[in-house]
Amino acid sequence: MTRPKLGLLLPTRGLLLGESQSEVASVIGIAQRAEKAGFDSVWVGDSLVAKPRLEPLATLAAVAVKTNRIRLGTSVLLAPLRPPVLLAQTAATVDVLSGGRLDLGLGVGGFFNEAQRNEWLAAGIDPKGRGSRMTELVRLCKRLWTEDRVSHQGHFYQTRDASLNPKPCQGNGVPLILASHFATGSEDQYRRAGEYGDGLIGISDEPHQFAQVIDKVRRHAESAGRDPSSLRTVFYATVNICPDEEAAITEADDFIRRYYGLNFWADKWGPFAGPETVAKRLNEYVAAGADELVIRFASFNQLGQLQIFVDEVAPLLHDARFLST
Repeated sequence: MTRPKLGLLLPTRGLLLGESQSEVASVIGIAQRAEKAGFDSVWVGDSLVAKPRLEPLATLAAVAVKTNRIRLGTSVLLAPLRPPVLLAQTAATVDVLSGGRLDLGLGVGGFFNEAQRNEWLAAGIDPKGRGSRMTELVRLCKRLWTEDRVSHQGHFYQTRDASLNPKPCQGNGVPLILASHFATGSEDQYRRAGEYGDGLIGISDEPHQFAQVIDKVRRHAESAGRDPSSLRTVFYATVNICPDEEAAITEADDFIRRYYGLNFWADKWGPFAGPETVAKRLNEYVAAGADELVIRFASFNQLGQLQIFVDEVAPLLHDARFLST
């Protein structure tokens, strides 16, 4: 079993929680530190108005010109809130600026609270049928990135003789990593990822649930005549690293409640504990099938957590002592 790839969520929202907005520029510095520390990728979240933050693709364009090797991803971009041609053009531009380093993690977005409902209203998009909208959007973006001219007459979107240039540097277009969850998933979600995605990303599942999600998506890929082993499997983990477990839980809960307005996934986050416990849990996701981990720190001290992770957690990943049995 090989060491998993490691990604870091850049705190494009976290730095707005209790810190001066002038500090938001340090997001680029954190990305540079992650690259220097050996991380494989950096990722940014998304929200229009429900959870204010830096716009994700604009942020990644800025990171692209200040880094050299590290891949750039969205975890996840709320794709149905955006017109597909504009999304395809913007993503292609970031891919060109980065020399072919962009991955798009895409999700349909939530509809759990008033802020999220208002987000769809603000974008002028009916949230009903957003899963079907997502499937059509994904198929259209792939065509725009790989075909010279695209005409499309769909239920949600229409184009006529559309030509997108420049195209992404990556030959088959920007890889699409599609959100797939056990607790809130549907067969349509698994089918979409299996038939059209280049991978899947989970966030709220237990390790054994994530393994089941991977299996469901791969079955749909196989049914569609695709190689299931070619799909990337990414898990987005929210941790707080502190030997004082009570202090870790308290800070993480405060952070998550400010981040979302409530802690609706409760104990599905974590772990919030010392380095060995965090490493053990992350290794359980790798054993369940994750080939990449995206780490988010539920902490107001992002740089401090990053340093602890690099020094004390990363060396334990895939140490036999911490693998799930």
